[in-house]
Amino acid sequence: MNNQETKSIGFFEKYLTIWVALCIATGILLGNIAESQMNALSKMEIYQVNLPIAILIWLMIYPMMLQIDFSSIRNIRKRPKGIILTVIINWVIKPFTMAFFAWIFFDKLYNAWIDPSLAGEYIAGAIILGAAPCTAMVFVWSYLTDGDPNYTLVQVSVNDLIILVAFVPIVGLLLGITDISIPYDTLVSSVVIFVVIPLIAGWLSQFWLVRSHGRDWFEKSFLPKFKPVSVIALLATLILLFAFQGQNITNNPLIILLVAIPLVIQTYFIFFIAWFAGRKMNLPHPICAPAAMIGASNFFELAVAVAIALFGLHSPAALVTVVGVLVEVPVMLSLVALANKWKY
Repeated sequence: MNNQETKSIGFFEKYLTIWVALCIATGILLGNIAESQMNALSKMEIYQVNLPIAILIWLMIYPMMLQIDFSSIRNIRKRPKGIILTVIINWVIKPFTMAFFAWIFFDKLYNAWIDPSLAGEYIAGAIILGAAPCTAMVFVWSYLTDGDPNYTLVQVSVNDLIILVAFVPIVGLLLGITDISIPYDTLVSSVVIFVVIPLIAGWLSQFWLVRSHGRDWFEKSFLPKFKPVSVIALLATLILLFAFQGQNITNNPLIILLVAIPLVIQTYFIFFIAWFAGRKMNLPHPICAPAAMIGASNFFELAVAVAIALFGLHSPAALVTVVGVLVEVPVMLSLVALANKWKY
């Protein structure tokens, strides 16, 4: 049995779609049988940010930031082509193709099922999702496709730094094109709360813990303890979001399928662009495969947070970002299989 055959995805990641589906069912049920309590939770806000959701999302993002090793970025100059590919895919191509597919489906093809007055918010949710490249699950996809783990870390680290300066302008530009009013103060504060603060906290924590206990202890003992925290926070966030969206989904049960279609098309489209561009650039498989996976998947934790901050818990934009979580794992697993089939 070769090395590839022995590799497998973790139990939680493998069945993430099932857990998400259960959270959807639980959330919708809570939203219908405990509507007053859910309304009370949804009103716990400071500066348009829902406190329970903010705390849970922060608990999801902080453990990811603990894994980032910015010292590895100095090795970029040794093999720059993989970094160039991931930057172009994630920041020059992907947000704009997502906006295009969202516009085609939500504004043109879905007129019979989606109120045209709400189409802009569905498009906005897709734009926010498309402008945030994956920072966590990509390590799983890289592992399953025999990606270079160190180079994957460099790719993720570079994207995290770019998020700090490019996410707000790109989202603002694309929302402006769709005639959505952009509260830039809310957009900037969302990036500060959900990227800058956890990034700094993660870097400081990593620096102090590695210095005190060594990198081996940090990676093998400390980081694994945070995985259940992220998992529980993710599932709790999904339950609350669908509880807040319960009435909307009950009144329009087809909406999840309608939202999923352009997201799935976008995922495959970006993967193929990144994969064949990497082959054209003569990138080795262990660098090309993770680059394609980073482009295809999304930083849905950030997307959910920003969509809620900009449009509210009950908004179509928030719903789009949550459906992104639902479709990501089965689609990405199919792309893992494709990357392994095409391995060179």
